Amino acid sequence: MAGTFISFEGIDGCGKSTQVKYIVSALKELGANCVCLREPGGTAISEKIRGLLLDPQNMEMRPEAELLLYEASRAQLVRQVIEPALAAGSIVLCDRYFDSTFAYQAAARGLDEDVVRTANELGSCGFVPDATIVFDLDVETALTRATRGGADRLEAEGVAFQRRVRDGYLRSAELESERIRLVDADGTPEQVFGRLVEALVPVLPVLASLDVKAFLSRQADLERAMADIALSLGEDA
Repeated sequence: MAGTFISFEGIDGCGKSTQVKYIVSALKELGANCVCLREPGGTAISEKIRGLLLDPQNMEMRPEAELLLYEASRAQLVRQVIEPALAAGSIVLCDRYFDSTFAYQAAARGLDEDVVRTANELGSCGFVPDATIVFDLDVETALTRATRGGADRLEAEGVAFQRRVRDGYLRSAELESERIRLVDADGTPEQVFGRLVEALVPVLPVLASLDVKAFLSRQADLERAMADIALSLGEDA
């Protein structure tokens, strides 16, 4: 494939989605053609499956059903969006991919690892990321962040579950050290972003020209301006 495929992973509340937002903005500033996706989701069909998976009312969902739903969502996303984007030469950034399935359904749920790996091969349609970033953070801090505004079905599983998820990610990083890169997610979003850029430069050389400090300053200015606009609109209403 002509493009580059990167996935981002980590336990709930690790700050992953914030970092993905930053890296997308940085790549666009640098003139790179990138496509940003999330799992489960990214297509109309996959988003409907996401609703089923994360709905707190579906606590009776069994691990095998959960696994198959994730793989169905993934297969649709790969064939409909990821494959054509890579063929067109785009940088594809995916917020979660099959390493999440290993961490959550094998390590945390206890499904047979070989079964999960086989399911991942089917769901991914053979598409493996060129690099995977795992944001690593202690479980208690991450879960406090994640559940501040309420918990979805997986976040509601609690600390012990999230600890097993983290262990699953760390094990994957040991087994596939060439693909999976750990990034310390402890610290401010700006500090973590600096570590992320450093980890990604070998696979995305365009980031070597990014002035991280200046970029983050522009992002802060933009966020303040957006907050002022939102406040102004609220006052007008």
